[in-house]
Amino acid sequence: MNKLRIATRSSNLAIIQTQIVVDEIAKHNPALEFEIVEIKSEGDIDKKKPLWKLSETGFFTAAVENALRQNKADIAVHSYKDLPIGANDKIVTAAVLDRRFCQDCLICTGKIESLKDLPKGAKIGTSSLRRKAQLLHARSDLKCEPIRGNVPTRINQVEKGQFDGTVLAYAGLERLGLIDKISLSFDPTEFIPAPAQGAIAVQARAGDSATLKLLAEIDDKPSRITSDTERLVFHRLKAGCHVPAGVFAQITGDNITVYAFVSDENGRKFINRKKQGALKSAKKVAEQLADELLKAGAGKLLKNE
Repeated sequence: MNKLRIATRSSNLAIIQTQIVVDEIAKHNPALEFEIVEIKSEGDIDKKKPLWKLSETGFFTAAVENALRQNKADIAVHSYKDLPIGANDKIVTAAVLDRRFCQDCLICTGKIESLKDLPKGAKIGTSSLRRKAQLLHARSDLKCEPIRGNVPTRINQVEKGQFDGTVLAYAGLERLGLIDKISLSFDPTEFIPAPAQGAIAVQARAGDSATLKLLAEIDDKPSRITSDTERLVFHRLKAGCHVPAGVFAQITGDNITVYAFVSDENGRKFINRKKQGALKSAKKVAEQLADELLKAGAGKLLKNE
């Protein structure tokens, strides 16, 4: 293999994440050449529709995956949280990396210590039901309204006064060099992120052994374990990508603790649980946590969304 073709979304953040993957592969394969294949996803084209109104999965990923299926690329790079949760026989997630930052953060005008410091009735821009439910659970007076556009666009809308604040993933801000814009960084055990948030997923065709071997060299085991544990919770809950629910897995030594919540859209019916167990039994911990949530009524809540 002399050249590796990499499919990615064409956004600035997606290109930066692709470069992270390129740099990691190049460490092990300095003679390898790279070709970036930029793809416009449906999510890049339709920037108006609120994410929770989408019935289809793969809004940001399907077109990029198709480049693999059609042999227009050898690998595909995604934000792991955007990938639909479910098995795919022909395409596999061959590497997971760079999950240093998984938390959400709040962008508003000025620094604050907590959500309590926001003015009464503050208007927060978010197109995530997960974020909306947690915001309203903490502060029922907040006004959560849809916001779309890339990260700088959303920040600009806050700075222009269209919103009092917006919630964004810390990882994206860090990769874009915008952490100075952060007003408040949330504790992910309290304001729970999306499954695999902050992780970069690299896909390849299931039968492409040479590429799979290449990607195995850059697979980060802790990032894969936490991401896949979180995704397993959602899989067992039969939760989609755009539901008011979140999950976060944390490794401490030989143990793993998993935090999760399921809510109605407005944060009124809010079920949260945590489960700890041996790291080697992460799958079992995820399944038990999901079962506890279902027993507490999570299935009914998710069905209503």
